[in-house]
Amino acid sequence: MRLFAAVVPPPDVLAELVDATVPLRTELSGSRRADAVPMHVRWADAARMHLTLAFYGEVADAVVPRLTERLTRVAGRGTAMDLRFAGGGAFPNARRARARWVGVEGDRDPLRRLAASAVAAGRRLRLGGQDRAYRPHLTLARLREPADVRAHVDKLAAYRGRSWRATELVLVRSHLGPAPKHETLASWPLGR
Repeated sequence: MRLFAAVVPPPDVLAELVDATVPLRTELSGSRRADAVPMHVRWADAARMHLTLAFYGEVADAVVPRLTERLTRVAGRGTAMDLRFAGGGAFPNARRARARWVGVEGDRDPLRRLAASAVAAGRRLRLGGQDRAYRPHLTLARLREPADVRAHVDKLAAYRGRSWRATELVLVRSHLGPAPKHETLASWPLGR
């Protein structure tokens, strides 16, 4: 099964973010201006939005209990965090974007430590993990082909959502296909 560890923002915070990105969604999804080139964009569904901490990829059923055991310890060593969405950007860069994201402000250092611990928990079990430094963000959209979104990056520069408290670590199963969905397999409160 395809698994990842995450922090899931409250639904009202995600609704606020989605509302704030409506103009961007309209503009990026296909402008009617003669000089505009419509981009093929797949927007994230608010019901599946999350802050990925560690992506494990395909995990055998027999390994899941050991992963949950390790993540229980990770969450116990973690701490609740005050976070908010702010600013935005594109990966790998705005000139050849494949993804649009919104940034995270607040208790970023504890969030980075939690992500590093979640990645380490997977590595000990020889699961996939990120080899690059963790950059706290929430993916808003993926572009099928690289596109220049420099004109759109500034649209979220001034955005500052309201603060929210992240209080749990979640292990999520990702179901791919025509109707993708996320299923929470386990969750743990952060801290003791």
